[in-house]
Amino acid sequence: MELAHPEYLWLLLALPILGFLFFLLIKWKRRTIRKLGDPVLIHALINDYSPRKFAAKFFLFCSALVLCILALSGWQYPDKSKIITRSGSDIMIALDVSKSMLAQDLKPDRLERAKQLINILAQKSNDHRIGLVLFAGRAYLQMPLTWDVSALSMYLAAASPDNISTQGTVISDALKMCVAGFTSNENTFKSILLITDGEDHDENALIEAKKIAASGIMINTVGIGTANGAPITDEETGGFKKDNEGQTIISKLNENELRKIAQAGNGIYQFYTGSDEVADKILKQLNVKTFESKVNNKEYGAYFPIFQYFLVAAFLLLLIEFFLSEKKRKKVAIGISKALLLFPLFSGDGWIFPIQFFHSKRQ
Repeated sequence: MELAHPEYLWLLLALPILGFLFFLLIKWKRRTIRKLGDPVLIHALINDYSPRKFAAKFFLFCSALVLCILALSGWQYPDKSKIITRSGSDIMIALDVSKSMLAQDLKPDRLERAKQLINILAQKSNDHRIGLVLFAGRAYLQMPLTWDVSALSMYLAAASPDNISTQGTVISDALKMCVAGFTSNENTFKSILLITDGEDHDENALIEAKKIAASGIMINTVGIGTANGAPITDEETGGFKKDNEGQTIISKLNENELRKIAQAGNGIYQFYTGSDEVADKILKQLNVKTFESKVNNKEYGAYFPIFQYFLVAAFLLLLIEFFLSEKKRKKVAIGISKALLLFPLFSGDGWIFPIQFFHSKRQ
């Protein structure tokens, strides 16, 4: 089985928090009961309350929550009757979404040109799977490896500097996140495509690129921007960003750094001249490298989603939790017994009530 959206598993971290809150609630209840007055009298008043059932209801709720999170993560089962052999590679794209990518030396701006390049690359990729990492002052996995071009387009449309509050250009973190996005047990040719203006880069980028290349993963880079640069639009004021001295900040393409990263990663650097041209060069190089690696990988052509089973199980647990009373079963059992004693039964002498039989025995 595989997960379509493993990022939702982070929601499971809410369970320890819920457990701690439940523990505090129990302590508060006990403390409140002690403050109410005579313990014997209070115990008599709440004698029909069952702490075990209260805990059981909490357990049922938590179990249903876990099942809902598992459903959100998109568990899917591969269709073994539809197995295809592909010779394509896996490409993790690291896209810079820092505010410098809003510079308009490329119209409408650098970020929109980068998105256009990725969309065209995905449309021409054929056998290649593509994943997406967004980065600025930090990096995170936006989309795992997939052939779904429409899903990639949707994620790209939402990509902006607003996605990451911390600004900067941590290329080393982006490269690490890309490596984490690969499926380590799959025998495919793997490459990283770094798309950025290279501004405000961190010093660890070259060191990380050499480590990644040593593991057999190739790194290609694409420089978005121009050497002359352009000012960065301040979305809050509508004007251009200024430094502490009041001078307009000019964002320039750092080609030298991107060349070094591509060289360290056994890849190539390309200056952005046009989406189709750059995409064709990247795919040509990847097709050659994939052919040279002589790697064929079997993949399942279809998957059966099984999230609905988790949702049904969660619904049933919530249903049980809803109807489960916090009162003890003792009085309910006595009530049922009394009702059965009043229920008429047929004997050879006619209809009798069980309660009459017990009275006759006692006499």
